[in-house]
Amino acid sequence: MSLASESQKRPRNDDDRILPLINVVFLLLIFFMIAGHLTATDPFAVTPPHSATETTPDADSHLILIDRNGRLALDGRPLPEAAVLAAFGSGPANMVRIKADGAVDAVTVIALMERLRAAGLSELQLLTVPAAE
Repeated sequence: MSLASESQKRPRNDDDRILPLINVVFLLLIFFMIAGHLTATDPFAVTPPHSATETTPDADSHLILIDRNGRLALDGRPLPEAAVLAAFGSGPANMVRIKADGAVDAVTVIALMERLRAAGLSELQLLTVPAAE
């Protein structure tokens, strides 16, 4: 009787025990691949200047990037200046955050801010990095 019961059992396969582990590893891999792409990156490198004051920026507003060469990006999309200004001429946007590279001339940043105010924006925030103490 013991020979018959042993012959009816499936042969032992070590792969059957490791299969659930492989499934979990693949699910974790897929999760981290998806979660890793949820954060948006800037289209070009921008190192903001340092500031002695600290305020928290409004995350719901639009973001304009200015790199060291004067290139502009609106909400992560590189655009020419005319397109950036046109984007605010038609909409009800009243606040914009500006993240300028520390190497950009202040005259360039101020001139852009003046053109944005002329386009109808009521509030502009210049993003900076807190100064190290």
